[in-house]
Parts: sequence; structure tokens; C-alpha cells
Amino acid sequence: MEESEPERKRARTDEMPAGGSRSEAEDEDDEDYVPYVPLRQRRQLLLQKLLQRRRKGAAEEEQQDSGSEPRGDEDDIPLGPQSNVSLLDQHQHLKEKAEARKESAKEKQLKEEEKILESVAEGRALMSVKEMAKGITYDDPIKTSWTPPRYVLSMSEERHERVRKKYHILVEGDGIPPPIKSFKEMKFPAAILRGLKKKGIHHPTPIQIQGIPTILSGRDMIGIAFTGSGKTLVFTLPVIMFCLEQEKRLPFSKREGPYGLIICPSRELARQTHGILEYYCRLLQEDSSPLLRCALCIGGMSVKEQMETIRHGVHMMVATPGRLMDLLQKKMVSLDICRYLALDEADRMIDMGFEEVEYVKEEAKMVYLLECLQKTPPPVLIFAEKKADVDAIHEYLLLKGVEAVAIHGGKDQEERTKAIEAFREGKKDVLVATDVASKGLDFPAIQHVINYDMPEEIENYVHRIGRTGRSGNTGIATTFINKACDESVLMDLKALLLEAKQKVPPVLQVLHCGDESMLDIGGERGCAFCGGLGHRITDCPKLEAMQTKQVSNIGRKDYLAHSSMDF
Repeated sequence: MEESEPERKRARTDEMPAGGSRSEAEDEDDEDYVPYVPLRQRRQLLLQKLLQRRRKGAAEEEQQDSGSEPRGDEDDIPLGPQSNVSLLDQHQHLKEKAEARKESAKEKQLKEEEKILESVAEGRALMSVKEMAKGITYDDPIKTSWTPPRYVLSMSEERHERVRKKYHILVEGDGIPPPIKSFKEMKFPAAILRGLKKKGIHHPTPIQIQGIPTILSGRDMIGIAFTGSGKTLVFTLPVIMFCLEQEKRLPFSKREGPYGLIICPSRELARQTHGILEYYCRLLQEDSSPLLRCALCIGGMSVKEQMETIRHGVHMMVATPGRLMDLLQKKMVSLDICRYLALDEADRMIDMGFEEVEYVKEEAKMVYLLECLQKTPPPVLIFAEKKADVDAIHEYLLLKGVEAVAIHGGKDQEERTKAIEAFREGKKDVLVATDVASKGLDFPAIQHVINYDMPEEIENYVHRIGRTGRSGNTGIATTFINKACDESVLMDLKALLLEAKQKVPPVLQVLHCGDESMLDIGGERGCAFCGGLGHRITDCPKLEAMQTKQVSNIGRKDYLAHSSMDF
């Protein structure tokens, strides 16, 4: 037993180091130990890592799109003062970086707008199926027998430029015909010259000086001029001369024609244009010229009456789009020999006039209307967006003893015609209307237009106020606005007022676009689609409404209309 104890002690002493080495191993195991993480927690951690990677990738893509270089450690400039760089240099460096970012944002905006314009642009050419199938192209203008006087042709191009500069005529194109400063030099017949003098027209306006010779030469033209500048004569007088020439060469037979087609946006404007054509055709007939027939094709009138003129052979036709499409679909009219097309559409904003924009609560509009009517002597035009508002205003004015008439799309054509004639002849003092009366109608004596509400599109506002301040006269346009108006239209209105150098009311001054410097990018101010000056095409309400309508029509069944045939 005694001998075994030292062994036991030796064994203990031998075992002690072994025990010490075991504790070190345990320490190492403790360091390598990985705690258990539940499955749900592991999934959450993995998801967070993936999200961080995705965000980082998106940030890098954004930097590449904007054209800026990815930020490295060497580019990171600490905020606050730097000992080795002056404050002026720091300021200049930060300013350059901000400008670079701004330019890249503008480039990105322009690319986006180009894509939108490409998507909404008309893909088909304005040609017949036969022309497209055979690859027919037209490089030369229509040949006409008209030529400018020899002494005008002998004048230098510098002289023509001086005339254009004097009358503020801007032209674009190649081989532009010379401007001619009198109707006599344009070689119009004596009957037409007498008719112009009866109307009090002695000298051509700037758009007529350049526009009439251009059309008589057989050239295509887009004419832009301010309200009441005589644009109607620019396309009516040449079509009369072309048709007169055709009739003298070979008289029109039955069901032949029209040779000239004029499309107007509203019935009232079409009737007015037809009246001008009839006036000069009648004067030519009285002067022993052949009879020229002109057809008026608009809705609200009997098709039978309109077809009666067409059956005898028609030289000119004035039509609204709806009725024209109906007649073409029913094969009642043919455009086989039509060589002259005029689209009479928009008037520009009044240049010499005053625009008043007033904030009026919805419930106070009707009462304030009477106060506005007293600003100028009659005649006065009042515009409203809804038919119900037109009827309510008309009834209110009649109760107050005001001589007023009203027109809108819900009234029949006879009522509308009588109302406009009574207003034009001075029998009635006030005309209340929807936008059917805003496009192109000529009321020379009007000095005041009242907008009972703000139209949904700024284009209609331009048409409305174009009824006053005509032929170089001054006029007043009063517009009621309130909280119900769409902010994008109000932004366009503000931009129009600034462009025309008019007073901007405080209620519009507080409106601010996100970045007004973005409105002028690409060398074109405002929207390229609708022409509004207060927004870009990316925020265009008109384009958005059109796209919404197109989407809603997808998938609808195509039912044949009543009494129609599927050819």
C-alpha cells in the first residue's frame, strides 16, 4: 500500500499536466464554437444581405445613367474646412459638381421625352394605300398657271428679306415665293378686288403678303399668325382662283368634285367660311365668270340638301370632320380629283389685350358675372365648360333683363344658327357658349370675353380669348378660377400670362413647378404634345387622358353600326 501511494502520487503528478493540456484544448474548442441560430433568423439575415446587394447595384446603375463617376475613396471630399484647399476652391468645385449633375438630369429628361414623342407620333404616312404600295413620292409642287409680276421676280432676294423684316414675317423653307404687298399685284380679278374694298380690306396683312403668293405658287404651307390677322382669306381666295381656272378649262360634270376641301373644327366656323366663299363666288358670277358651286357639309343639317349640291358637281367643299367621314364611308363623296386641302384650326393668343384672372368662389360666380358684364359695352362673350352651366347662366341673365342667347352641342343646328346671327347683327348683347364657339368664329366688335370656368386644356383657353382683340384692336379677357381648377392647367395659364407680359395674380404666383429651369430644355419651352407652357410632355394631362382612353378601348368588341354594311 505504501509503495503504491507514490505511484499514485506520481500518477497524479503525471495526470496533472494531462489535465492542464485538456483545459487548453477546451479553451480552443470554446473559441471555435458557433452558436446555434434558428432557421427563421438565418433566412432573415440572408434576405437582408440580398436587399443590400440589390440597393448597391441600383445605386451604381443610377450613377452610370446620370453620367457621374462612381464615388471612390479618393473622390470623397470631407465636409467642413480643409487645411490644404481654400474655401473659394472648395466652393468652385462643389458648384461644378452640382452643374454636372443638373446637366445629366436634363439629358435624361430629353431622352425620356424623345421616347414618349416617338411612341405617340403617327406611324403611317399621310398617303393613300395605292401611293404607299407603289412607292409614289411627290418632290415637286403642284404646277399652277399663276406667276408673280415680272418686276417682282426681277427684284433681289435682299429686297424680299427687307420686306419680310419690315412686316415681321418669319419664313422657313427652300425657294420661298416673294412677298407681294398689294392684292392687285397678286393678279386677282377686278370683281374680287371690289369685294375686298366693300369689306373694308384695302391692303393685305403680313400673313397674306407672304401666304397668298406661296399658295398660288402651288406650295404646301403652314401659316401661324395672331388672332384676327386675316388667315381665312389666305386659303379661301387661292382655292376660288384654282377652281375658276379648272372650270374654264373643262366644266365640272355631275357628281364631280370637290377640287378644294376646307376642314373646320366646328359647325359655326364652317358656316362662316362657307359664307365667305359664297360671297366672292357670287361677285365673280356677276362679273360674267362661270358659276362656282360650294357645298357646306356639317352635322345638324339634312344630308339630302347637302347631296343636292354635290350631285350637280361641286368645286369647293367646307366640312366638319364628323360629317365628312360619314359621307366618305357611305361613298356619297369622292376625293379623287381633290388637289387642295386646307385645315383651319387654331388662333394664337391675343398680343394686344388685357387678361384678368380672378379668384372667385364657386357659389359667388353667378353674381360676380353681372359685375364683370359692366366693365365694357356689349357685345360680350361668356364661355363655360359644361352645357348645364351654359343653360343656367343664360336663364340667370334673362331673369336679370340681359339680352342674351346661348349655344352648345345639345341644341339643334337651327337654334345655334339663329342665336349666332342675332348676336352678330347686334340684336342680342351677350352670347353664352361652350367651346363650340371658341374656334375661329369672327366677331369683330367684341371687346370682352368672360371665362366662367377654366377649360380642361390650355389650348381651349387660347381659342376662347382669341374671340376678342381681333384685327389689331385691344380687348379684355376675364377668367374665373378657384380651388376646383386643375393645378397643371393653372401652371400653363401662369406661363401664358408671363409670355404675354400680363399681370400674374397672387393666387397664381404662389404656384411653383418642381424645377422651372427644366421647362426650357431642348430649345423648346413647355410641352411638345399639347403646347402648354407650364409643364413638359412627361407630365402632360392631355396625353395622359388620351392614353387612358386608348387603354379603356382595348378589348372592346367591334359592332357594326346600324344600317351600315361591312365591305
